Amino acid sequence: MSDTLEASSPPPRARHRRSSTLTPISPRRRITNGVMVGLMWLAVILAAIPLVLVVEYTIAQGIRGLHPGFFSQTLEGLGPLDSGGGAYHAIIGTLEQVGIATLISVPIGILVAIDLTEYNRGMFSNAIRYFVDVMTGLPSIVAGLFIFTFWVVGLGQGFSGFAAALALSVLMLPIVVRSTEEMLKLVSDELRESSLALGVPKWRTIVSVVLPTASAGIVTGVMLAVARVMGETAPLLMTAFGTQALNTDPFKGAQSSLPLFVFQQASSAFQVNVQRAWAGALTLILVVILLNVAARLLASRSKVS
Repeated sequence: MSDTLEASSPPPRARHRRSSTLTPISPRRRITNGVMVGLMWLAVILAAIPLVLVVEYTIAQGIRGLHPGFFSQTLEGLGPLDSGGGAYHAIIGTLEQVGIATLISVPIGILVAIDLTEYNRGMFSNAIRYFVDVMTGLPSIVAGLFIFTFWVVGLGQGFSGFAAALALSVLMLPIVVRSTEEMLKLVSDELRESSLALGVPKWRTIVSVVLPTASAGIVTGVMLAVARVMGETAPLLMTAFGTQALNTDPFKGAQSSLPLFVFQQASSAFQVNVQRAWAGALTLILVVILLNVAARLLASRSKVS
């Protein structure tokens, strides 16, 4: 009986050759694939055209307003028709406000995402996800109005860079939570199980295995949140208020920022102020690019191979 079975079964090489034979792709599938790939590239080009035009026009107009003292001078003491002046006070204000907002929202957002992913508690986690999704679509002016009512007027703290940072952190928090949660979900369960099987506590597994593995994606999500709030103007009008002088103390007094600088200069009817606005917009783009490059370098160094 065994000899009969061995004779009827094909040799191993024949079985391997038969299983490795690929089914030819029909012309219809090739055409469909080509059409869909073409439509995809067309959509990418259509989406990139407005971005390229905006960046190109901003660079062309912004270079005209740049001068050697633009990054080291303020607008203090300048009249509406005076040339010169710069955005030094606005750059310092933007870095301080966004930096404080990042320090507030990133640790809280990562902790919330860890709780949702690693310690799922059923209805409680679903409720948190729902509120995070609602906050994601929150208009920026509502966040500014909330901080204005609660902090500036309610507690009597007045306008300040810290009040602006609080408003920006409200906008950053849901983005950090959702992006970090999705990155943590991509970490393989086998990594967690291998660490736990070695007797490593769960909190140590999260800190030493899960977070380093997802660090690149987490940094990307954080930079998306930073880029989201760095150009906000409406919340800053009701919290930082803006000033033409340099204020390095974010906890006391009105403070300027690049979005406020651009808004106030562009609202003027004089060409010299409009040129400053374009230069401020170009500076804002450069700051965002530099922060993204720095974050990418940091993530690449801390990435676990």
